[in-house]
Amino acid sequence: MSPLSLYVHMPWCLRKCPYCDFNSHEVKTALPEQTYIEALLADLAGQLETFAFNPKLVSIFIGGGTPSLFSADSYRQLLAGIDTLLALTEDVEITLEANPGTFESAKFAAYRALGINRLSIGVQSFCDAQLSRLGRVHDGAAARMAAEQAREAGFTRLNLDLMFGLPKVPEYDALTDLQIALDLAPEHLSWYQLTLEPNTYFHRYPPPQLPDDQHNFILQQRGQALLAAAGYQQYEVSAYAKPGQACRHNGNYWRFGDYLGIGAGAHGKISLARPGQIVRTVKAKHPAAYLAAPRHTDIRVVTEDELPLEFMMNHLRLREGFALMDFTRQTGLPDSVLQPGLEHALQQGLLQRQGQQYRATELGWRFLDELLTLFVPSC
Repeated sequence: MSPLSLYVHMPWCLRKCPYCDFNSHEVKTALPEQTYIEALLADLAGQLETFAFNPKLVSIFIGGGTPSLFSADSYRQLLAGIDTLLALTEDVEITLEANPGTFESAKFAAYRALGINRLSIGVQSFCDAQLSRLGRVHDGAAARMAAEQAREAGFTRLNLDLMFGLPKVPEYDALTDLQIALDLAPEHLSWYQLTLEPNTYFHRYPPPQLPDDQHNFILQQRGQALLAAAGYQQYEVSAYAKPGQACRHNGNYWRFGDYLGIGAGAHGKISLARPGQIVRTVKAKHPAAYLAAPRHTDIRVVTEDELPLEFMMNHLRLREGFALMDFTRQTGLPDSVLQPGLEHALQQGLLQRQGQQYRATELGWRFLDELLTLFVPSC
């Protein structure tokens, strides 16, 4: 049986950022904290009835939106309810996303006291001019303060989210941004390029002076060297961690593990009893629609034709790659269905093989989309 994780989506933000394509909604009135927590627990109970789970949870990830808008009392009720419905492993990883700013960071100690043991802070940049362009509600000083307050609150596992490939402004240097983050000594860094995602303000109205691909590639190489020199290992496309500090929750996603998704717009992936029988779940996206029917879950069976690409899309994000036996174990399909794509990828220098273990080469990681097209089901 696959490890089981739980994703909890909190869909509200103070302001919708122009680059954000996540399911987030600006706060217009008072947050319905009690009603939403009750809906989340009803949602979880309904899915457990549907899928009849019994494994222990290895991780909980509370994402958004801005989860730190909710009070510690709300999370006390949520975590107590989850503990009633599902057993947790002794070393369960519980992550909460937070944004800088005194209003949220003052709650850090209360969150830590509840058993939340990993904090992920959405910094994005330490440059005030860039933060303003990105629509963030904090400045660079607040970002630094949030990391310091997380330490004071007792968090020994801290992630900072940081972007590069931002519009050119005189006072901004992406590597200076990265060095400031390294000086704060988080255990984990998510360092990723700004992309203009469909259905975002930046996609409709791109910001001026965006750097070109060549500039971003050189910058990425220099930044990766800086990270490596500071002791951070790149274990995923945009994730870097000190030894032993990789995010277990996201690692379970990328290893094609199972996870329940509760909350507005949350997605899940569940392996059923029969080998290869995998379903994807999704909840109503708008908070009002979700609150009206929290136990309703749309379920879609992943077809056999889709399984190879689904498997590869996840495993190839990791430096470690995958073993052929994992493909058969997780999909119920013979590894022969992968062989044509694997052979092409090896010939093109996109994959490398060591025994039964496959992983992307540096070229394969740089052109991951092209690599994955080799496993797209034929019409």
